[in-house]
Amino acid sequence: MCDERIERFTKMTEADPDNELGHFSLGKAYLDARRYEEAASSFRHVLDLSQEFSKTYALLGQCLIALGRRDEAVETLRKGYRLAHERGDMMPRNEMGVLLRELGEAPPMVEETAPARTAAPATEGFACKRCGGGGRLPTPPMSGELGQRVHESICADCWKEWIGMGTMIINELRLDLRSEEAQRVYDDHMKEFLRLES
Repeated sequence: MCDERIERFTKMTEADPDNELGHFSLGKAYLDARRYEEAASSFRHVLDLSQEFSKTYALLGQCLIALGRRDEAVETLRKGYRLAHERGDMMPRNEMGVLLRELGEAPPMVEETAPARTAAPATEGFACKRCGGGGRLPTPPMSGELGQRVHESICADCWKEWIGMGTMIINELRLDLRSEEAQRVYDDHMKEFLRLES
């Protein structure tokens, strides 16, 4: 199963080298296969494309710990911890705090204030979980619990970005969304892209 995922995501990153989600998914597939060096390389590629995906730092830190690179892991986790705090990504931040403590290191000192957002201001008290601003979708974009989460958490601009990315994922992975497994794969990518996991 891991080999199939690695092959799929390798093809996706070869077809679109700037696809940060493709490299992130490839890194997770390598991590699941315990191929830590290759996973670390994929996660570094994600950070080369965008340093704002805070979960990447946590996963890269795990790889470096597994590879016995303690100092590099500490440096990565500290940087990721600060970024996650600034972005308001509390779950990745807390995860990195646990990893740092397991390494005998205290997490960085950060101000416990509302995280600063650099995105466009939110409307009517709404703040997009992915970008921190934007206008809310008028209605849930799909039925069910996931559609409701998107409506409550994601702005219209980020949703529009996902539609383009999601179409590419369907094409690259040849997903038949009539299949429950294909729908699960699609939904997992959506949650990663929109940062609904954190």
